[in-house]
Amino acid sequence: MRIGIQLPEVERRFPWVEYLAMARAAEAAGFDSIWIGDHLLYRGDGRAERGPWEAWTLMSALAAATERVDIGPLVACAGFHPPGLVAKMAATIAEISGGRFVLALGAGWNEPEFRAFGLPFDHRVSRFEEAFTIIRRLLGGERVTLRGRYWQADDAVLVPAPARRPRLMVGSNGPRMLAMTLPHVDAWNTWYEDYGNSPEGFARLNDRVTDAAREAGREPGEILRSACVLVVLDRSAGERPITPNAPPVEGSPERIAATLRELADAGADEAILVVSPIAERSIRELAGVVAMLRR
Repeated sequence: MRIGIQLPEVERRFPWVEYLAMARAAEAAGFDSIWIGDHLLYRGDGRAERGPWEAWTLMSALAAATERVDIGPLVACAGFHPPGLVAKMAATIAEISGGRFVLALGAGWNEPEFRAFGLPFDHRVSRFEEAFTIIRRLLGGERVTLRGRYWQADDAVLVPAPARRPRLMVGSNGPRMLAMTLPHVDAWNTWYEDYGNSPEGFARLNDRVTDAAREAGREPGEILRSACVLVVLDRSAGERPITPNAPPVEGSPERIAATLRELADAGADEAILVVSPIAERSIRELAGVVAMLRR
């Protein structure tokens, strides 16, 4: 099983130097990948307004500052940028990282940030479908002309082209989203709340994705299965809400490693840890878990 970790988003205000330290700590601890949430603003949930640094700029800096780990958005909102620009940015980070970039895409869900930044929130899946078509075809080396209802391209091409197409991941469980993306993506990812943060819940959801892959004409084994996993090292940190519908993985390193092995047995090829508290110290503490999973 591959092990990744999500770097901070809005748990508190994090300066660049902490992101850099955490990314380098993740490499030293043996993690396979680091991931950045792609959001603009959180508001209207009864808490103070919160917002992270811009994801693409941050990923580019992390690509230049690391050597081994894969880097990707968890997940990039296709509605935040024109699709040709998304493809161009992905190709650039793929170049900076030496091929370590994973382009994970979704349609977005947080309406207040769309409204605040003047972005349309309607017809998100239909908009995504047109955007995804342009993005994947450009990254696949095609010249693209598309006159859609929401997005257009007129003989667009990526120059310079990436040395190889960045890996594509879809972050959605919706039937329409799976039907349009599974014929083309390399991986599928799900958030921990969507499967109850348990191996049993992941197995049930994974079976649905397997069925959707077959319906899309793919061999299910061709699509890597990726699961975000809530791991709480200290409940007093309170950085992530704990709910009975998605109880966290917690306890000793041995217990955390055992649960991740159960998740692998349930079909997960990759676990992306969402850790509370998220800090350089937490990442270094989890090095023992990563080492156990390598044995």
